[in-house]
Amino acid sequence: MHQDVVWLYQQAAARGLIVGSSGNASARTSGGMLITPSGGSPETVTAVDLAAVAQDGSPLGGVTPSSEWAMHGAIYRECPEAAFVLHTHADACTALACLGLGLPAFHYMVVQFGGTDVRCAPYVTFGTSDLAERAAEAIRGRMACLLGNHGMIVCAETAADTLSRAMLLETLCRQYLLALSAGTPRLLTALEMQDAQARFKTYGQRGDRG
Repeated sequence: MHQDVVWLYQQAAARGLIVGSSGNASARTSGGMLITPSGGSPETVTAVDLAAVAQDGSPLGGVTPSSEWAMHGAIYRECPEAAFVLHTHADACTALACLGLGLPAFHYMVVQFGGTDVRCAPYVTFGTSDLAERAAEAIRGRMACLLGNHGMIVCAETAADTLSRAMLLETLCRQYLLALSAGTPRLLTALEMQDAQARFKTYGQRGDRG
């Protein structure tokens, strides 16, 4: 599990989702979580550098956890199926969040996050319990949300799926910003999004010929 967190953290950086120490990754444990350390960077962090944090936030070792540990904990409580969480300041996600905008149903791939949109939480100071609460509210019923004037956070059942979900969110945010720069994007209807959700239930299976 330690290596999975390090892999997720490093792969997010390799794909340009994290620059310097501007992001963090974690994994759920039976007693809380493993999370990247405060001030850590993907270039230097190893498995022994990860911080173990109990469910109540108390450290289980000598490593100081990321300042966003409370937000990760809130996501795990809100999303019981999640085993990994990734928070980044990826460019397009952050740009959209700085506009105070979420990601609407402009593209059918938005359903991959569990609903018809990706919400944007209002801005509150980083590393606070207020941010944790706002993020939990924004991600409710979803697997990702934007953080106003801050960045994004995603979760999934595996490290690979968490990375894939983060990359998809960044791509869709960039595409939505491009569409906004050219005009007013057409939003899909509720029925069209429902059809997309139904289609994804069989997408990639042997009977699918799409």
